[in-house]
This record gives sequence, C-alpha cells and structure tokens, in this order.
Amino acid sequence: MNFLERKTKKGDKIVFYYDFGRGKGQRPSTGIFVYTKPKDQTEKNHNKQSLSLIELKKSQLIIESQAVGTGFIPPHKFKANFLDYYGEYVKTHKRKGNRHLQCSLIQFKQFMGKDYVAPIEINENLCKSFRRYLLDKYTGETPSDYYTRFKWVVAAATADGYYRQNPTEKVSAKSNPSSKLKDFLEVEEYLELLNTPCLNREVQEAFIFCCYTGLRWVDVSQLGWHQIKGSILTTRIIQAKTGLPVTLTLHPIARMILEKRKQVLETSLPENTDFSSQLVFKLSSADGANKLLIQWVSATTIKKHITWSCARLSFSILLQDKLVDDVTIAYLLGHATTVQVQKTYKRHRPKDQHGTIAQLPTPELLPYFLNI
Repeated sequence: MNFLERKTKKGDKIVFYYDFGRGKGQRPSTGIFVYTKPKDQTEKNHNKQSLSLIELKKSQLIIESQAVGTGFIPPHKFKANFLDYYGEYVKTHKRKGNRHLQCSLIQFKQFMGKDYVAPIEINENLCKSFRRYLLDKYTGETPSDYYTRFKWVVAAATADGYYRQNPTEKVSAKSNPSSKLKDFLEVEEYLELLNTPCLNREVQEAFIFCCYTGLRWVDVSQLGWHQIKGSILTTRIIQAKTGLPVTLTLHPIARMILEKRKQVLETSLPENTDFSSQLVFKLSSADGANKLLIQWVSATTIKKHITWSCARLSFSILLQDKLVDDVTIAYLLGHATTVQVQKTYKRHRPKDQHGTIAQLPTPELLPYFLNI
C-alpha cells in the first residue's frame, strides 16, 4: 500500500494521500501532514507522530487487503459493541422520509436494556425473542418493518465476518394484524361532516383536506405552502423507482380549503414575509387533534370511532368503490407496491349486504318445492 506526498501551495507542509489507483476519487486525503521545516520541538514531535500514524495506517490497509475472503476481521475494523455497529449502519443507510431503520435500533436497545451488547450475544434464540417483543408491542406491519431492518443489520454483520452463519436466517419477519377493524367514512358521512360545524377550524379543514388527499397526520401537520403549485400538491414521499416525489392533483374541495386559507394568511402576514416558508395548517399535537375530531364527529349522526388515520383509509376505500385500480391508489398513497392497498387500505365488509345479495338471480315464478 502506497501513500502519496504533496506539498501545500505555501510549501510549509507535506500532506499525505491514499493511493488506491489513478481513477477519479482514488486518491483521497488522509488528513495527516508534516512540517517541511519544523521550527521547534513541538513541530518535530508532530512530524514524528504523524509519520508513525502513516505507518500504522499502511499496516492496517495491508492487513485488510490480506484478510479479504478469509473470515478474519482485523481488530481495528471489529466493533466490540454490536450497538456501535448497528448505529453506524443506521447512519450510513438511513433514508429521508423513512424512519423504520432508526426506530428498529431504538426498539432493539429497549429490548436489550443495556448499553453494551457483544456480537456473540446475537444468536437465533435472541432473534426470536426480539421478534416476539415487537409482536407483543405493536400491531399491523410495524413489527415486520422493524424486525426486517434488524435482519438487514445482522446480514451486513455476517457479510463483514462477524458471524459464520446468519443468526436471523431461520427467523423470518412477521406482521401482527389487528383483530379490530378500523372505521372509515362512507360518501354520505363525508358530506355530513362537511356540513357540520367544528369548534376548531384548523382541525376541521386539515382533516377534510386529508380525506380528499389521503395524507397522514405527519404529512398534513408539516405541509408547507412551498409544496403547493396551483392544483398540484408535491408530497414529502419519494418514489423508490424514480427518486422523485409523489404529486397529487387536488380535488376541488381541497383546493377551496387552500384558497380560503391563503387569503386569510396573506392579510395577516407582515410585509416582506416569505409566504412559501409558512405551514398550511397550524395544528397542535396528534392527541389533541384527535380529541377535537372525536368531539366534532359526536355532533353528527355518525356512530363510528373516527381518528385521524381514518381519513387515509376512507380516501382509499371510496376510490376503490369507484373501481379505481390498485396501482393508481397505491401511487396516490405513496406506496411502492399495491400490497398495502390490498391488505390494509381496503373495505373489509360490504357496505350494503342486502343490495349485494339481491344481485343473485331470482326466478319470476317460484319453483314447485317452495310453493306452500
């Protein structure tokens, strides 16, 4: 392993660079330098220590190169605390708008209940226990999402030589379907809410906006005016295939809500205020908004337990009732596939059983065996 030496423009220092090849980016700086003409003992000591450090780095790189394919992990690459390895993996692979990886680390730390976890502790039984911990704590797809990210980390550690065999290989991720079906709004209930006054205008308009856009609480609470361009809403959700954000064409009701709020905001803002930097809705906490929502629904004839997440579910179901295809609905909801539309965001029970059953054939004359 070679290192390159280059003098600075002033010529007072020599900087060392890695030499991985002649291609672009293959000669990064080590950050180590020596003085060309040390002026005092301090600079002489600095040069001595820097040269020793260069030799150490050279030795480490040679060992790393020789260890490839052997299963041996050089001590300087090995992290004695698995939580440090986990944290570094999260930092390197986290994606904007997706917190499953960060949350999986938080849950694993809470499960272990300590700050030091030796890699040898990660075995098949511990993986099963962690999966059960998640299934007992969460419902829906959350346990599967968090445990899948944990499997990613362990698989990476296996590839890095921490394990001869992946401890999670035989412990698959599992979801935990809720036994309680979530309520949603039908067409007539949409219309009733629109015509029922609410004590809090922010909650009323934000919830109705979610009903017509399918936005989650976290999205509408952070929705900024810079995301609105005419009748198009650019969401914070990034498509995995294209790397571009999901865009929604706004329903007339959603557009009217925005136009009304924009007029109010323009009259209340001081001059020279950046309009695009403002939030569309000024909402409190999710718990507070849900309490106000429940009070609002109680003032109607709707006998259902409606929470903020019901808006997104209602958005999906009513589009499916109009025979909109699953691919389109999945895109509008910001999902990469139609799996969630088919499993979660669907109608689990018929709206009108009587009308549905009446579609079966009925003869004009009753058959002989039914005559009394």
